[in-house]
Amino acid sequence: MNNSSLRFLLVTLVVLLLSGCATNPDKIGASYVSPLMYKSFTDEQVIMEMNHVGRRTSELYAQLKKEAKADKWQMGIGLLIFWPTLFALEGGDGVEAQEYARLKGEYEALRQSAVSRSISITDLPPSPEAIVKEAEEKAKKEAKKTK
Repeated sequence: MNNSSLRFLLVTLVVLLLSGCATNPDKIGASYVSPLMYKSFTDEQVIMEMNHVGRRTSELYAQLKKEAKADKWQMGIGLLIFWPTLFALEGGDGVEAQEYARLKGEYEALRQSAVSRSISITDLPPSPEAIVKEAEEKAKKEAKKTK
């Protein structure tokens, strides 16, 4: 086997392995959801649904971030130390990533519905991003306390 064939085989293998890793949730886009879906909702129902969708989105964010981090560790260990661990990679994004994208789209549709109804911003629950940011800050504070 010549050098160019070996190099091509190595690059192909690395690309295939990297495509099997879970995507960081920061890079998952929102699926489109029509705001008309919430047309029959009352203002209170829109707010309650935004709260539910925001909480579930933040839960999935934490789970997907953990999976992406674990895949990166497995990839690093597999490439540097013990290549059979690469077979343990789960093979990309699963149902959770699809649900996460859908929920991001639902939250955006709910936000648009709230804006069109002129619901006060102070009445709206925090966005999924705000919930995640708050949870990460809380985790950092807890980590500092335990040190």
